[in-house]
Amino acid sequence: MIDYELFCKIKNLKKQHGLRTAQISRELSLDPRTVAKCLNQDRFKPRKSTQKKSKLDPFKNDILRLLTAHPYSAAQILQRLREMGFDGGYSIVKDYVRIIRPKHSPAYLTLAFAPGECAQVDWGSFGSVPLSGA
Repeated sequence: MIDYELFCKIKNLKKQHGLRTAQISRELSLDPRTVAKCLNQDRFKPRKSTQKKSKLDPFKNDILRLLTAHPYSAAQILQRLREMGFDGGYSIVKDYVRIIRPKHSPAYLTLAFAPGECAQVDWGSFGSVPLSGA
């Protein structure tokens, strides 16, 4: 894939150094047809990517509905999707579930106190502490 920097190199080798298409293609290790295509363009045009359709697209709303109702695993969701007519594989379901699954909050609470504001003592293994001779 040709990026803007490589496009500029091709144009520079042609304009500044006067190299032919075959020479530029050898210099940059590119196919001569690619170089010729770049030289025929007036300005850089990035390649447009197309969004491919997935087998999972018709079932994405169902997956979201299932996950909001219960914390199903990807295998359980796949089983339910198969009942609805899905013929894809487990990995595509697992990857999608990983993306849209609600994030779990940590199971602990981090406490932060100013110095001298709070104290914690573990009396379980120390035994006894004498206080004022008692």
